[in-house]
Amino acid sequence: MTSVTNQSFEPERDCLLCERLADFRQKHRELNPEWHNAPVATWYPNDDAIEGALKTRLLVVGLAPGLRGANRTGRPFTGDYAGDLLYATMTKFGFAGGQYAANPDDDLTLIDAAITNSVRCVPPENKPVGAEINACRPFLQATIARMPNLRAILTLGKIAHDSTARAFGVRVASVPFGHNRQHQMGEYTVFSSYHCSRYNTNTGRLSEQMFENVFENIRTFLNK
Repeated sequence: MTSVTNQSFEPERDCLLCERLADFRQKHRELNPEWHNAPVATWYPNDDAIEGALKTRLLVVGLAPGLRGANRTGRPFTGDYAGDLLYATMTKFGFAGGQYAANPDDDLTLIDAAITNSVRCVPPENKPVGAEINACRPFLQATIARMPNLRAILTLGKIAHDSTARAFGVRVASVPFGHNRQHQMGEYTVFSSYHCSRYNTNTGRLSEQMFENVFENIRTFLNK
């Protein structure tokens, strides 16, 4: 695996660390040339990543770009149902402003928060394998390291939670994933939630109120 330098916060557009993901990406570049079809970069509370990283107190860590969501639009959680729920909830608790219109040209902005993914490229069936998660983890580590004012991390789903724990060198068994749990990992408080996917909401695993409860706890923590 290629190491990540202090300046390598994001994979290159044609990143080849994961052969399966690169092949899948190329397939959709040919099928849908108007789509983003590349690693999706972290979104910060400022158009300038350096200034945005300084302003970030909450980092939301998702699983991976959705095929017709972020892989299509190029912005995390933009263009599919997960973004509808995530951004509505972030707006309610003051972590986003403006109007979300499911495309990167809307006037939605982030406030004190940034959004990234454990795996930066779209995986087939939205299921990255362990080697792909491991290959992308240095980008997550580098992203966290560039945020000097970061206090809270929200992990959406078990894969994001476990990868974040491993990014800190923490034994996964010592910080078990669970909805609306929180753990101390190094200097950060890590909150966890079921992923805000349509599957989870349709099956009743995650309700809007359950998701809001997590953000209410995060807001209370950051307001201390």
